Amino acid sequence: MAIILRYVDIKDLLENVFFQVVSVNDTNASTLKKEICNVLARYDLSIENLRGPGYEGARNMRGEWNGLQALFLKDCPYAYYIHCFAHRLQLALVAVAKEEHDI
Repeated sequence: MAIILRYVDIKDLLENVFFQVVSVNDTNASTLKKEICNVLARYDLSIENLRGPGYEGARNMRGEWNGLQALFLKDCPYAYYIHCFAHRLQLALVAVAKEEHDI
């Protein structure tokens, strides 16, 4: 699992920073949440300050009741869901690449 931090710096500029890759045994929502919380805690980053986590569109991520989004909303009521734009780009590239036989 890749963790990317998106934040506004002191100059009010939006920053996206590759933060860490975490190896996980499975991709169920509770495992992913535990690993994300562990990484954030290691760097003294509070999940209560989470505002716009971005996930791919898989059910284990966006599931309304048991997905990662729902689990974070229990701890962070201000953490609204954002569909990961990098994942959208990847989906578009894969669709185009399937039609282009030279790729």
